[in-house]
Amino acid sequence: MKIPEVWFPFPPLTPARLLRRENRFRAAARLADGQEVAVHVPNSGRMHEVFDRPRRAWLARARNPHRKTPYDLVLVEGDGGVLISVDSRLPNRLFAAGLQRGVFDAWLGLSPQAWQVRPEPAYGAGRLDFLLTAPDRRWWIETKSITLVEGGVALFPDAPTVRGRRHLADLCRLVGAGERAAVVFIVQRHDAVAFAPHPTADPDFPAALRRAAACGVLVKAYRCAVRLEGIAGLAEIPVRLGG
Repeated sequence: MKIPEVWFPFPPLTPARLLRRENRFRAAARLADGQEVAVHVPNSGRMHEVFDRPRRAWLARARNPHRKTPYDLVLVEGDGGVLISVDSRLPNRLFAAGLQRGVFDAWLGLSPQAWQVRPEPAYGAGRLDFLLTAPDRRWWIETKSITLVEGGVALFPDAPTVRGRRHLADLCRLVGAGERAAVVFIVQRHDAVAFAPHPTADPDFPAALRRAAACGVLVKAYRCAVRLEGIAGLAEIPVRLGG
């Protein structure tokens, strides 16, 4: 089997034991020498699958040596040894890299060279992640990061998300105005075989996603190949909307 190229190499990683989450963006970990260190968590999601018990983890040194959290949390070992990338900022970079490599050509309808890419375009009272513009069409794109997989199914969200539902409503309004729009779920682990909206974490989200799909918003999902060296490629997985 061909090993996909690494799109985003990780910085040098330090193995550790992830001990506990202390607040939204801070956790504690123990290094191999027994030292307990403060760790920045680059993800505001609940991530129960990461913080349910002490787990193997890999940290990167903060660029700012004076920061109160001297390490960043990069990877956590999930059940079965799967590597989970936890940085919720990466899906936007992964989408942009996939766009350049032609991963989405089949549904975008044009090759990478055709698009003018604007990140974080304003719409309504907020922003979406991307606006892709070509001479004859535009696509509004919102990406979502997933770390939770149960029984091979990637689930989003892992907590109530008013913002996520608002994004879906915005995309639906854009389609109603004649625009093209898509929500792209990116699973930061390799063991997902399908995506579905989480049935209980936010009881209103599954219906909101189905409404968006019914009004013409394209719903796509991709999983990453995550290795200690970095994140390699995107592979599309089926979407199960249910209902």
